[in-house]
Amino acid sequence: QVQLVESGGGLVQPGGSLKLSCAASRIIFSIYNMGWYRQAPGKQRELVASITSAGTTNYADSVKGRFTISRDNAKNSVYLQMNSLKPEDTAVYHCNAQDPFIKASTFWGQGTQVTVSS
Repeated sequence: QVQLVESGGGLVQPGGSLKLSCAASRIIFSIYNMGWYRQAPGKQRELVASITSAGTTNYADSVKGRFTISRDNAKNSVYLQMNSLKPEDTAVYHCNAQDPFIKASTFWGQGTQVTVSS
C-alpha cells in the first residue's frame, strides 16, 4: 500500500520559517509529479506548490518568493521550505503524488498542521 508521510509542521511566529518533508513508500517515486496542498478551516484545499518528475516547479501566487519545493529521488522525499510565514498560511498541509500518465493514480498523505501565530 502506498504511503505518504508528512512531517515538520508546527507553531511558528509570523515571519518565521518551517520545512515540511514528505516521505513516500511503495511507489516508483522518481516518475511521480509531487505537490503540496493546504486546507484551512472552512476553505477548499488549494495547491501550494508542485514539482514534476523532471524538476519543473510551480507555485501559487500567494507563496511565490517565500516557499520553495524540492525533491530528493534517492530518498523518495519531497520538501517544502516555507519562509516569511504569514498567519494566512495557517492550514493543514498535505503531500500529493500524481502519476503523470494515469490520472486515477494519485495518493495523499494524512497532513501536517502549520499554525502561524504570535
